[in-house]
Amino acid sequence: MPLGEPGSTRGVQLVVEDIDAARAELAGRGVEISEVQQLGAEGQPGSRFAFFADPDGNGWSLQEIRRG
Repeated sequence: MPLGEPGSTRGVQLVVEDIDAARAELAGRGVEISEVQQLGAEGQPGSRFAFFADPDGNGWSLQEIRRG
């Protein structure tokens, strides 16, 4: 990750196989996270995302890519 001021990093992605479960886990731990968003054609691999910020304000996204 690049060095910089806290809260200045954007676009870090965590790739998960089940975005609904990962989002529920984060929300259950108190993370303010967006609803799952479809950002491409439905059924297209890698087109489902959810977004959140860490305590420093850095921007993160979850991206769902299912194996197999």
